[in-house]
Amino acid sequence: VQLQASGGGLVQAGGSLRLSCAASGRTISISAMGWFRQTPGKEREFAASIGWSGGNPYYQDSVKGRFTISKNYAKDTVYLQMNSLKPEDTAVYYCAAKTDYRNYEYDYWGQGTLVTVSS
Repeated sequence: VQLQASGGGLVQAGGSLRLSCAASGRTISISAMGWFRQTPGKEREFAASIGWSGGNPYYQDSVKGRFTISKNYAKDTVYLQMNSLKPEDTAVYYCAAKTDYRNYEYDYWGQGTLVTVSS
């Protein structure tokens, strides 16, 4: 499985961005997809996840109500719509996929895409 993330950029506080993560390869093996983020000096943290069927979206409390994760079935692409962005959302965002939904760990990772929110 290969994951290609895109959509990062610079936005003012209160603005919006949509991140995309296109999956290719043996996508039939994917059970769930997630978005994570990391800032310098901090551990990578979970932001949101969704089942590969498009169900069971789940969010970290700090993004709940502002971020929406979704999936385009035809394109095997997962999106993270980020609204009401705050400076503290600034991070490198990574998408990831796992093959067993019961596992905590993700098996495949895309390259990061940088989101910068200015105050």
